[in-house]
Amino acid sequence: MSLAPTVSSRGSVRATFVAAYSAVTLAQITNALPGALNGTFAVEFRTSGAGLTWIAGMFMMGIVVFELSWGLLGDLFGRKKLLYAGALVSVAGSVLAALAVNTEMMIAAQAVGGIGAGILFPISLSMIAAITPDHRERAKVIATWAGFLSLGAVISPVLAGLTSQAFTVEGTAAGAPNIFSGWRVAYYIAAAIAVAVLVIAIKAKDSAAAEGRKLDMPGQITLALGLIAILFATVQAVDAGFGSAEVITSYVAGALLLAAFIVIEKRTRQPLIHLSLFKNRAYSITGIVAVTGMFAFLAVCFSTSVAVGGLALAEAWKVGVLFVFIQGPAFAFIPVVGWLIHHVAPRWVLTAGFAFMAVSAFWLSNIPLGTPEAFGGAPWTAFIPPLLLLGIGFALTVGSITAVAINTVPPQHIGMASATTNLLRDLGFALGPVIGSAIAFGVGASAFAGSLAGILGGAGLPAEAVAGLSHVPPLGYLSGWDGVVAQFSGQAAAGGAPAQAVDGMVNAVASVQQQIQGVAGTSLGQGFQTVYFVAGIAAVLSAVLTLFINSRPSAPTPDAVAETTEANAEAVTA
Repeated sequence: MSLAPTVSSRGSVRATFVAAYSAVTLAQITNALPGALNGTFAVEFRTSGAGLTWIAGMFMMGIVVFELSWGLLGDLFGRKKLLYAGALVSVAGSVLAALAVNTEMMIAAQAVGGIGAGILFPISLSMIAAITPDHRERAKVIATWAGFLSLGAVISPVLAGLTSQAFTVEGTAAGAPNIFSGWRVAYYIAAAIAVAVLVIAIKAKDSAAAEGRKLDMPGQITLALGLIAILFATVQAVDAGFGSAEVITSYVAGALLLAAFIVIEKRTRQPLIHLSLFKNRAYSITGIVAVTGMFAFLAVCFSTSVAVGGLALAEAWKVGVLFVFIQGPAFAFIPVVGWLIHHVAPRWVLTAGFAFMAVSAFWLSNIPLGTPEAFGGAPWTAFIPPLLLLGIGFALTVGSITAVAINTVPPQHIGMASATTNLLRDLGFALGPVIGSAIAFGVGASAFAGSLAGILGGAGLPAEAVAGLSHVPPLGYLSGWDGVVAQFSGQAAAGGAPAQAVDGMVNAVASVQQQIQGVAGTSLGQGFQTVYFVAGIAAVLSAVLTLFINSRPSAPTPDAVAETTEANAEAVTA
């Protein structure tokens, strides 16, 4: 456990609590907003599979790659300063997202917003822990902090759905999107909350714990760049394929950087991660489960957002309602899970939670996807029961992972074990949409290719025209039909085809538009059904692995109890 922090005599205790609780609610609202809007982004931005994946995964990347350092910087330079920084960055990220008119702008906004949330999560928790020296009282305020975090997860999809429904207006005369309407209002509201956090924080108490703390810059840089390279390679593989030069190069660079990180951590006196933790078999298993289990959870969330919002064309408020069923149990079951962790062996809670998630994923894999409800597709309400099971499973697992991890190590390693487990858990979250996209769009493209060639050939298009249209992935035909046809006609004309022949080919393609889009939707639906199935396997694997964890709780000293409570609350930052 770290040395006792120094707390400023200036400022208000009440303002500190209000600022911290508001900050963590804000961070989770901005964290969860893209999940409810992925389908909307796919349609409005006409994005590719890789682009959609970057939107979904970039926010989590901003959290994962720096999360071990933000808390340390707060200890060194003062947590109030870091809270200001996090709120300011969140304002910038939210405003950029609201102003985004294309995929690239939204990806940049997500990167900024992820950094802001990555600062607010640990800093808000450490601020209230510092002003609550009594262990019993600290447990209560940390539980309240976790409750506000969960509240943000519930507010976010509702906010996305309501603003999309209530503030939607037509675009400008030139056809550009209206940047003051629809889902964009949700981001303006998030920016307003961030400004309120800044104002409240002015009267908050500052605290720090600089003694004995030092930033491991070589370790932070190699870890951040290594993770970014690996995630970049996986995202680019969605469109470029795993055999492309840039993907292979990025994987090699990522592996070398992570190997350098391991060497650095073994030699430095104050590492970001104590690698000796992984010599403990039980802790190593918990680390694996943290990645595979949370990958399963977010892969299901991402697939649901795209399948319901992007393929089935359901309104954003319906997607928001579905995400309430996913996120709601984590808020509603806080007292239940807290009781279970303290009265039942946490590994059994963990196993049960992953079992719920597995049932949910396998159930969803059997729901037909890719056809709008208006054309006979599955109704959006069919997703509610399995997603409720997913939410219950998530509520049981997200805190229990850290509880099991810290019960497998000596008391003096509890803090590091908690931080490392949180990093692995958040890595699993980041991998969910990244690997899920690679699977969904890869399977979808394979299923679509043969059908598209048959449709175009049947419409009388020559072989070279079929080849020119076959390179477009199925999502392109769903979200950017006019652009695909315009690009094809331009290429045909540039290739020397007579204008009359080009017009004939365009008309032939237009005559089978509905057929092509129908096959594109069902092909991608098969891809996302595969993602659900893979997520189910990952959840089963996680449930089975937890059965082999023989956790031996540490001696319940006051410090260990306080660290355990704080670690459980930190785990909810999912």
